[in-house]
Amino acid sequence: MCMRSFECRDDMDLEALESSHSPAPDNLYEREGCTNRYLPTQGHPEKAELLSPEVKRSQPLLIQSRKWGRLRDEELRPSSLPDIPNPFPELCDSSPILSNTPSGRSPKEGGPHMVKVYSEDGACRSLEVTAGATARNVCDMLVERVHCLSDESWSLIELHPHLGLERCLEDHESVVEVQAMWPAGGDSSFIFRKNFAKYELFRGSPYALFPEDMVGGNLEAQKGLSHSELVQNFLNSGSWPEIQGYLHMKESGRKVWKRFYFFLRRSGLYYSAKGTSKDPRHLQYFADVNESNSYCLTQGKKLYNAPTEFGFCLKPLKMRSGTKGLKILCTEDEQARTCWLTAIRLFKYGAQLYKNYQISRRSPQSWTEPTKQRSASDSTMVPMDFSGCTGRVIENPLEALSVALEEAQSWRKKTTHRYSLPTPCQTTPNSAAIHKTQAWYHGRLSRDETQRLIMQQGMADGVFLVRESTRNAKGFVLSLCHLQKIKHYLILPSEEEGRPYFSMDDGQTKFIDLIQLVEFHQINRGILPCTLKHYCTSVAL
Repeated sequence: MCMRSFECRDDMDLEALESSHSPAPDNLYEREGCTNRYLPTQGHPEKAELLSPEVKRSQPLLIQSRKWGRLRDEELRPSSLPDIPNPFPELCDSSPILSNTPSGRSPKEGGPHMVKVYSEDGACRSLEVTAGATARNVCDMLVERVHCLSDESWSLIELHPHLGLERCLEDHESVVEVQAMWPAGGDSSFIFRKNFAKYELFRGSPYALFPEDMVGGNLEAQKGLSHSELVQNFLNSGSWPEIQGYLHMKESGRKVWKRFYFFLRRSGLYYSAKGTSKDPRHLQYFADVNESNSYCLTQGKKLYNAPTEFGFCLKPLKMRSGTKGLKILCTEDEQARTCWLTAIRLFKYGAQLYKNYQISRRSPQSWTEPTKQRSASDSTMVPMDFSGCTGRVIENPLEALSVALEEAQSWRKKTTHRYSLPTPCQTTPNSAAIHKTQAWYHGRLSRDETQRLIMQQGMADGVFLVRESTRNAKGFVLSLCHLQKIKHYLILPSEEEGRPYFSMDDGQTKFIDLIQLVEFHQINRGILPCTLKHYCTSVAL
């Protein structure tokens, strides 16, 4: 059959056919990298005969208009191979059928690429970016377009609902390359929101982030150093302490979970087949963190039958879809999960994380942002007493608390003129609703929704929001994150001499409205375990 088809083509007038061929771009079958090459088989003279000079001229040739010129075959394929067109061009790597990028273009190629980004409320905005656009570049673009304040906490979240996975993209990651790895026609997406825990390692205490029982080796020699010196020492040396602890591991292909003692080292993630033994004979290799991305499980119990809700997984970089290659793990609490995920980021990216943090702090501010002033909640500030001729530092915590309470009382008296409050009837229209204009106020939000929102925006100390109480019709609730736990404080309204006020401590500290209450606790801790630092917010794209 092959010889008969080639002989029929001998009678074709190629020159006549070429002259009648209409000008058109390159043949669709002739894509770079898509050439199907066949080699003659040893011991089969009828196949080897195809490569003889007499038969080569009858093989299919690329026919092009004179306007476009002739292709130089030697640039596309070796001259020793026949010019047989690929009968299955849709199976090529550059095919638009298999590629998730427009027109099958490689993510590394130049030219614009379209990226869709969603907000918390489901609104979508399409951005045209270059192939080298990073997650920080896209965040800066969105900050400018929606006219919100710029800071290092704005992030792009990669979401895979069908797998129940999500992760925060690192600022240096290429958005186009990440999007190119998604399965075609899937429900994967980017979410634009804040993540206050992204750089908490460089702002808070590493001893709070990494409990002593999870850190291999002794850090006593480092305890005399300041936080910045400790972090800088680790970054300069390039060696991070070994992280160890118990994790629940899901067996591949089964819904069975087993508990093992894991070790995170530079060479990879291991677990011990015999208790907590570090003997190389007992250590089993689990995953290479450098060749994987780490994700949080959003529906661990529902999709993977996880023993707790604090699950995470390692997804190989080359894995597009399915769950077969996922390395799924589970911790006992949020603090342990945060420790493991942070350690994996450090082992994978090292000093690049600190470089991202420095660049994000130097990012151009939005045109709507006022001149940046020193934060009143800066950890370097100390309580002062200015009642005498000269100021003095208050070292006694009890004395500092009493001074803070006195300041709250005087603050309330000084600011009563702000709303002109001689009678209760005059206070109702203004003070009762002014808090609804604040970004930290979230209205009728349930307790579960509150915890989900705070967890999404990062379990960092001082993340908070204010909402209406679901149990007390006239009350409010201040929800605050501290030490990887979310606590809720009831705010009750009351009256004194006909004037309303709000309090969280049975009237010991009184505030004329919720705004004053929040502003006070952004400076003073009061009855809270820490000051209010970051309020949960969302923007509409």
